[in-house]
Amino acid sequence: MASSSHYHYHKDDDVEFESLFEELLEIPDTFPEPKERKKRIFIERNREEGHINLWNDYFSETPTYPPNIFRRRFRMSKSLFLRIVHRLSTEVAYFAPTQDAVGRSSLSPLQKCTAAIRQLAYGGGADTVDEYVRLGETTARKCLHQFTAGIIHLFGDEYLRHPTGEDLERPLAKGEERGFPGMVGSIDCTMNDLNILDRSPVFDDIIKGIAPQVNFNVNGREYDFAYYLTDGIYPEWATFIQSIRLPQGPKHSLFAKTQESVRKDVERAFGVLQARFAVIKNPSNLWDKSKITNIMRACIILHNMIVEDERRTQTQDETFQDEDISFCVKMPTELFSTLDRRAKVRGRPIHRQLKLDLIEHIWDQFGFEN
Repeated sequence: MASSSHYHYHKDDDVEFESLFEELLEIPDTFPEPKERKKRIFIERNREEGHINLWNDYFSETPTYPPNIFRRRFRMSKSLFLRIVHRLSTEVAYFAPTQDAVGRSSLSPLQKCTAAIRQLAYGGGADTVDEYVRLGETTARKCLHQFTAGIIHLFGDEYLRHPTGEDLERPLAKGEERGFPGMVGSIDCTMNDLNILDRSPVFDDIIKGIAPQVNFNVNGREYDFAYYLTDGIYPEWATFIQSIRLPQGPKHSLFAKTQESVRKDVERAFGVLQARFAVIKNPSNLWDKSKITNIMRACIILHNMIVEDERRTQTQDETFQDEDISFCVKMPTELFSTLDRRAKVRGRPIHRQLKLDLIEHIWDQFGFEN
């Protein structure tokens, strides 16, 4: 018995199939044609002319612009800038002078370093140096990141090191002059979160016993931990001295006024850094975190180098050399364990006694003015 699904071939089936195939061939191609690849535009910038103009304006024997304008535009003295250029050009391959296949010189180290320092100083776009230094936006941006990495590599160990005993003597002398013996600086609100404070490495060297030990005298009492001025949100540790929120009486009022004044003066140091390198205060959404970190670290290193260079050209500071001082900086001893030092850093009784002694000390030193 034949199945009901049995197929019977008809000649008309071939005609129908051929008509469908022809219709399919008539359908237009729906795939777009590939776009023509955009050619890269080449601009002859005459980089040799850019180097000559830069040299004549700032580095020749008779430069167009005097040293004060150089310092304003480069944020440092000419001698320091040339020192940096020399180290980069001899120790970092990117800044070394080279030639192309036809013997044409590449961008000079002066051009590359000038492009980088101008971006740090003024915080503008990478193409703002094109017309003068004669290098494109991409190259200028590469100069910036190579420059910051080179600065960290060559100078980071020296200018981002932990403070030595000699480094601490200067802020200690300034602090004593302002009425706060044993004060080494100020901690701003960037560490207000107490969870961050617990994980902060600020006091790691003290707790581990590798930081220089500071001994000082206030109101007839001896103390052996330097401290920071802070605002009221910080805990009552031996290493923090806050102001008095609602001072009662002339002594407390004078202490609060003096503490807040000195703390703001110390905090202005970061404002100086921002004024010197505008790139720090501008938005940086186009860079990844590693490049932002390098820029920040490089600016701090350059700032420290500039401060050191300016000290060398000025009269030697004799602030704490001829006067009686109440502090002493020496190497730490192994008399206390890590737990003992941690407990002393966070000691509330020491904090309260030190604060009382500072109130009396400031009143004895400046109370007559009121």
